[in-house]
Amino acid sequence: MVPSAAMDAYRAVVDKRDQRAFLPKPLPDESLRRILQAGRMTGSSKNSEPNRLVVVRDRERLRALAGLSRFARWLADAAAVVVIAQTQPHEFDAGRCAQNMMVAAWNDGIGSCPAHLPEADLGKLLGIPAGVVINRVIGFGYVDPGHAAAPP
Repeated sequence: MVPSAAMDAYRAVVDKRDQRAFLPKPLPDESLRRILQAGRMTGSSKNSEPNRLVVVRDRERLRALAGLSRFARWLADAAAVVVIAQTQPHEFDAGRCAQNMMVAAWNDGIGSCPAHLPEADLGKLLGIPAGVVINRVIGFGYVDPGHAAAPP
């Protein structure tokens, strides 16, 4: 391992803060691919690979997601939302996947925050079949410096 690479990973982990205020700026496709790849490459118990990633970038759909909960209104301003769906509930694996994506995003200058939305309403809105577990919802975007979370 290269020492500078280890330090970058460490800084990304300890400096990351949940961010809920984003600039109206889209994420480049390459940045989103890196975030999704970080999630896809996450290890899973018994190598079950239960995570399926659903990406929402459409502004109208992001506003609809934000309308599902008064605690998630900030999702309307996210550049993208990633939903972790699973055919069977694997909470630990979903958490690992979410954290990897959020740390990878932070390392690339992109903020994020997990949100909780009513599973049935979210599934209906996104066309996720019944029986599929919606385990995590994460909003991503470039942080609005006027509303950034406090530094560590």
